[in-house]
Amino acid sequence: MQKMHFSIVIDAPKKKVWEIMLGKDTYGAWTDEFMPGSHYVGEWREGSRMLFLAPDEAGKMSGMVSLVREVRPYDRVSIENIGIVQDGREDTSSEAVKSWAGTHEDYTFKEVEGKTEVLVEMDTDEQNKEMFQGIWPKALKKLKDLVEH
Repeated sequence: MQKMHFSIVIDAPKKKVWEIMLGKDTYGAWTDEFMPGSHYVGEWREGSRMLFLAPDEAGKMSGMVSLVREVRPYDRVSIENIGIVQDGREDTSSEAVKSWAGTHEDYTFKEVEGKTEVLVEMDTDEQNKEMFQGIWPKALKKLKDLVEH
């Protein structure tokens, strides 16, 4: 596994950025870049189990099963990926899942002079690195546009 880093500066206070980035009604607007129809089920609360879902090509829910490891409102959130959802079923124990279970995705919000830098740090394998390099900048640009307009 290797760490990937992405960031963007948004012209808004970090409270507003946090609320739009992680809000139930706005989350899908910027994560649509990863998969159309993206949404989550769960709460941004430490210890909470989250499902990050979107319909796959066949229309069945697919995505990630994660645990919220850390929440410092308006400053930082950290999730640990523990499984996948495929064909509407959770898998947290197959060999394929075990190879990357325990990877993290962390969001940090730093406010400077009324603007917010959103920093994303995530673990990934070589197989998915190029995909994330293409998607994360687009998703963060969408988030910036959503927050600023």
